[in-house]
Amino acid sequence: MCFFCGILWADETAYPSTGTMKEQIAVIILAAGLGKRMRSPKAKVLHEILGRPMLSYVIDVAREIAGPSVIVVVGNQAEAVRRAVSGAAAVRYAYQDRQLGTGHAVLCALPQLPDDCEQVVVLCGDTPLLTAPTLKTLVQDHLAAGRDATLLAVELDAPKGYGRVLLNDRHQVCGIVEEADASTGQRAIRLINTGIYCVTRRFLSEALPKVTPENAQGELYFTDIIRIGYESGRNIGVSYGAAPREILGVNTPEDLARVEALMTGRSAIIS
Repeated sequence: MCFFCGILWADETAYPSTGTMKEQIAVIILAAGLGKRMRSPKAKVLHEILGRPMLSYVIDVAREIAGPSVIVVVGNQAEAVRRAVSGAAAVRYAYQDRQLGTGHAVLCALPQLPDDCEQVVVLCGDTPLLTAPTLKTLVQDHLAAGRDATLLAVELDAPKGYGRVLLNDRHQVCGIVEEADASTGQRAIRLINTGIYCVTRRFLSEALPKVTPENAQGELYFTDIIRIGYESGRNIGVSYGAAPREILGVNTPEDLARVEALMTGRSAIIS
């Protein structure tokens, strides 16, 4: 068990063990933050879009590629988050008792991974427009290339607020720099990190303990595993192809209204 965190609870539904590819993939969803920019006492992932908590949409997509092997990392208002989504889907929960960064959140979830899990997909709980085909493409790309870690990246005309993907002279990914830590030149990079990854369980377990809080926020950044993998000669790559709107994160009431408008339009097309 992680020194800083423990397991709060686990649904009693057992993971199946038939060995299919879906059951060898687990998804970790980061949903422990408060979301101060929402200007609301409600946990960010509980804000509703078309009558459902935004986290519910992310769980739906996660289950498309991992079945019941979905772990939601909770912290702030943990019980409320669990109550809001448990009735709709059988998932497991890990508890992050202190907000020490995304790397720490994933570390808290590791003990909840099923025994037969070989690949781990990491998602954020505030990206409700993400679709299953995009995640499936990420996993297929990752597996076909035999990578240790693959991050989903997109190019944005206005990348402000996102971490930038760093490429070396051979156009290989060598790291991710958060905007708060980026130089002026790095902030001009348009290729951004979506916060969505597919990582082998073995590499994840090896890399996370090497992450340190040496950054402007003093946090354990999950993004540092990309640099760690590159520097140690691991097979690290980027998957492209997601529509920019799919990776829109909800951080403010304005973001929430924009995503709800897009979701409404998507629903109208489907119906």
